[in-house]
Amino acid sequence: MLHHVQIACPEGSEDALRAFYVGVLGMTEKPKPPKLAVRGGCWFVDPYGAELHLGVEADFRPARKAHPALVRPDLDALAERLTAAGHPVTWADPTEIPGTPRFHTEDPNGNRLEFLNPPTP
Repeated sequence: MLHHVQIACPEGSEDALRAFYVGVLGMTEKPKPPKLAVRGGCWFVDPYGAELHLGVEADFRPARKAHPALVRPDLDALAERLTAAGHPVTWADPTEIPGTPRFHTEDPNGNRLEFLNPPTP
């Protein structure tokens, strides 16, 4: 079982990340332990159990290829919320992984994220 995925972020981007991950994606912020909180960044848990940790990286560069893929049964509604909030939504070719609708977007720092429907048996 995977516990969490860490994504890098630039120093001072925490408020924008909270607005995106909590406000748009519907995740909950998980308090960082005090010894780690001094490093900056923030942790989030989505409604379906996935955990994303965003850690400050001094020489930050957004991940354009590497990305977490999060399962979301509310895929269409999520795509609409992202679009309404001004975030790009790029749907994948449905023939690439038949039976698995999915799309990519970016967080406020340009990190690539993938969202997909639960796989069908």
